[in-house]
Amino acid sequence: MENKNIKNKHYIDTCYKLGIVVTAIFIALFLGGILFLMAGANPFEAYAVMFTKPLGNKFGITEMLVRAAPLMFVGVGISVAFRSGILNIGGEGQIMMGAAAGIAFTLIFKDLPRSVLIPSAFIASFIGGALWAGIAGYMKAYLQVNEILSTVMLNYIAAQIYVFLIRGPLIDPKEIASGTGIAQTELLTKTAWLGKLIKGTRLHTGIIIAIVLSVLIYIMLWKTTLGYKLRAVGAEAKAANYAGMNVKLYLVMAIMISGGFCGMAGAVEALGVHHRGLEGLSAGYGFSGIVVALFGGLHPLGIIPASALFGLLILGADMMQRAVEVPSAIVLAIQGLIILAIVSTRIFLTDKKIKEKILKKISFQKKDKIEKNTKTDTLETEEV
Repeated sequence: MENKNIKNKHYIDTCYKLGIVVTAIFIALFLGGILFLMAGANPFEAYAVMFTKPLGNKFGITEMLVRAAPLMFVGVGISVAFRSGILNIGGEGQIMMGAAAGIAFTLIFKDLPRSVLIPSAFIASFIGGALWAGIAGYMKAYLQVNEILSTVMLNYIAAQIYVFLIRGPLIDPKEIASGTGIAQTELLTKTAWLGKLIKGTRLHTGIIIAIVLSVLIYIMLWKTTLGYKLRAVGAEAKAANYAGMNVKLYLVMAIMISGGFCGMAGAVEALGVHHRGLEGLSAGYGFSGIVVALFGGLHPLGIIPASALFGLLILGADMMQRAVEVPSAIVLAIQGLIILAIVSTRIFLTDKKIKEKILKKISFQKKDKIEKNTKTDTLETEEV
């Protein structure tokens, strides 16, 4: 009997979660459909392109995974911070600082062998992102400065520093010689390029590195003492402090790990896609990665498929804009609606009180239907 109740409870819980997610996405697509109609486009055709065209050929699938790699790095980094009770909104700045550190290392030590240069560049990017995030972590832990404000402000500072570097100390000498002055670094040595997984595409080994590191972070968070302490600090800082944990130290450590992973997202873009530093390298992955982390349940393993899904969303939106000929503003609005819908489901999935109210309402409706059917059957029987 107990096993049956457990199975029923699990079944109800699964159906509830699925129902909430499907409802939220349906509402977002419905509102997006209204925007398409206002722009004179067929919403069904637009959505068909958005969700199916990227999966229709090798180019689409590989490009989806190219976008998934940096999203995965950022998402995993954000999940470490959130699990530890600190809100890291500075992924954009950490990507740029990590990219700058990795690119600078690669340009300085270009003669190193490939087996040393690529891992070292990733380590340099990790350090760059970690140190930049550590500023906000220190202010949060020791000066009680709100980390949301500090990380957002640090994004703007990082953007200016990054542009200064690629326009000044790291600018391509050819740009200076020709007088064009385009803000970009020189092309990285080919020994620093990430290998291609499929010839004729941009898909590189960065996606494999991202998956491996996601699994390692899962092991660290759930299978090690360090991970337990980080999660304990995030769950209840006062209790962790009472248990003898150095809460301030673990807060700083968590956001530095988070920033380090965001920094490696910059490395994977520089070494795997652009092969140089240029403006717009982050492509908004610092903010999209937050949504990926939330959609993946702040779990490193859940973030792996969530990254692929958002890679599909980003690529599909670009293809839809060209195929249906709608303004780019509408495409951004559709992306925002879908992201907002997915994020908003979190409160319904995590808040037990809301969940109980919804389930009770559904159960009462079912009971009313059963009672009405029973009364109808009784009346029919009496008439006979």
